[in-house]
Amino acid sequence: MLGVEGKVVAITGASSGIGAATAVHLAEKGARLVLGARRGDRLRDVVDQIEERGGEAIGVVVDVTSRDDLRRLTDTAVERFGRLDVLVSNAGTMAVSAFDELRQDDWDAMVATHITGLLNGIGAALPVFRRQGSGHFVNVASTAAYVVKSPQAVYAATKAAVKVLTEGLRQESGPDLRVTLVSPGFTNTEGVGKGASPEVAAAFIRQRDAMAIPPSAIASAIGYAIEQPAGVDISEIVVRPTAQG
Repeated sequence: MLGVEGKVVAITGASSGIGAATAVHLAEKGARLVLGARRGDRLRDVVDQIEERGGEAIGVVVDVTSRDDLRRLTDTAVERFGRLDVLVSNAGTMAVSAFDELRQDDWDAMVATHITGLLNGIGAALPVFRRQGSGHFVNVASTAAYVVKSPQAVYAATKAAVKVLTEGLRQESGPDLRVTLVSPGFTNTEGVGKGASPEVAAAFIRQRDAMAIPPSAIASAIGYAIEQPAGVDISEIVVRPTAQG
């Protein structure tokens, strides 16, 4: 299947930001979407937006830290559309803080969302892809996976894990599956500064307002990877503002 049109794409973290922008972008190119997120009301808004423009989408309330929820997302794709062509693992949290704050619940949340959530997606989609003899994992990391800046150490560590797991998955996938890592730089999403201390949040918001790129830029990169011919694997894409050091 060439291009994006007709492909069945599941996206986690699809209720806002990069996930929502990716859903809208791919729908405009003719993809059929299965959208997962925790916030059902926001998810419904994204589905409505797609359907109003003539696209096809269904929303499934999921928490990526739950294996059952991820299996329900992939099962919904197969039941509704007969197959699953792409899983975009995008769900994330950015509750960054200095180590001295000892915000261990936030550390746990980032590990659970970025690492366990990614593995749950792989566990749910890989058997489907193997049965089909085709499939594409698109995993969203961050430029923090490449450069560690205080006070982002735990966040950066989880995103570095996404990078490592994605490369390992690519090596094991064989000739029939594709695996892509997309690492956004500073992107204008509602998650910037959310959950951080007031001082850190204020600093992030200032940076966001000064140079952040729109989520649509990341959506375009994801679309580019998906639309390649079956034998072409775009292994890694880094997208950052030109002003980002």
